[in-house]
Amino acid sequence: MRNEVVGDADGSAGKSVRDVANGFRRKVNEAWLRGPVDGVPALLQPVAHALLQAREETAVLLRDFPDDLLWARPGGVASVGFHLQHLSGVTDRLFTYARGESLSSQQREALATERDLPNSHASIKDLLDRFDAQVERALQQLRSTGAETLTESRLVGRQRLPSTVVGLLFHAAEHVQRHVGQLLVTARIQLESDRLAPIE
Repeated sequence: MRNEVVGDADGSAGKSVRDVANGFRRKVNEAWLRGPVDGVPALLQPVAHALLQAREETAVLLRDFPDDLLWARPGGVASVGFHLQHLSGVTDRLFTYARGESLSSQQREALATERDLPNSHASIKDLLDRFDAQVERALQQLRSTGAETLTESRLVGRQRLPSTVVGLLFHAAEHVQRHVGQLLVTARIQLESDRLAPIE
């Protein structure tokens, strides 16, 4: 069994997830405290900040997360792997609706897989890289979203439920943050349990 939580050349070896998180926050201000994101309209800055914060926290706190725990479900909760897949998928879908588009067949297939089947071939690095790329695409869309379009109506899902451009973008930010919180709690429980387990 492993007997370290995280470890890197920056001196984090053997530290708990909480220690690494606190160290990261002491060294780097949260995204919303670093000023505006270049090119993003003022009214959409909170969305950009939330996505950047989510990307940074997952990258730092999961950098040494073991692949063999990726799909584990301690106490029956959703796995770290599910949350990471969902972060990319839900951001993609909500930003698609914000553009006024319907989901493609590929997106619908990905959604079904995301709900039902773990991507057992994906590593933690694969899923982090995927989320990183999705955040970059989202930031580009925010930069190209005119403030005058924010209250435009948009329809969501097969039931064509009503929303707006700004409603979808802010919901994406809120939804991502919620899943990051759940993901990090699950990861912490798994890693702390693994660290405290006797070496075999």
